[in-house]
Amino acid sequence: MFLSIVFCVCLITSNLLGTKQIQVGPIALTGGVLVFPISYIINDCVSEVWGYRMTRLLIWIGFLMNFFVVAVCALCDWIPGASYWQYDEQFHYVFGLAPRIAMASFIAFLCGSFVNAYVMSRMKLRDRGKHFSTRAVLSSVFGEVVDSLIFFPLALGGVIPWEAMPAMMFWQVVVKTGYEVVVLPLSIRIVRIVKNYEQVDVYDENISYNVLKVFSF
Repeated sequence: MFLSIVFCVCLITSNLLGTKQIQVGPIALTGGVLVFPISYIINDCVSEVWGYRMTRLLIWIGFLMNFFVVAVCALCDWIPGASYWQYDEQFHYVFGLAPRIAMASFIAFLCGSFVNAYVMSRMKLRDRGKHFSTRAVLSSVFGEVVDSLIFFPLALGGVIPWEAMPAMMFWQVVVKTGYEVVVLPLSIRIVRIVKNYEQVDVYDENISYNVLKVFSF
């Protein structure tokens, strides 16, 4: 439950922070990069401990909570402000997420998260539970590449120069992967603590990877 709460908070926060473009040295990134990688770390931890089926449920819960917040923010943005309210423009800039960006974010999140969970699951079976560090990093790389390949063209195509997009996508993946590598010792410790506490270590033998079978346990 705690991991699910943090997962949802990180997704919602990354959408809000994504409205700002930040500059780190020569690299241009979205503000969401500050927290979005945490969702992949939690994805890895849940997949490692409870398996793909529980991760699938977590991803859909995160999607629904994110959609709910975006929808409520859009509704509030649409309702006229009070006569004394002078910050409609500022509110709209932060909370009035354009439908194009919201849709791109939702699709990219679902595809990237499910790719991440699938790679984690298959690698754990192949390695018989060994090499968590390797599969945690590689699964995130696959997921983040898919996320970036979908999000940037759908959300920002025609907004930023097409020739600048590959570099932005590349650095998003590099920074997010570097983020995961830096906190990998913490991820390993969390997985070890949770496994010991829950007395659970699921291997996804003979399961369906159909993303729509949400309540298949």
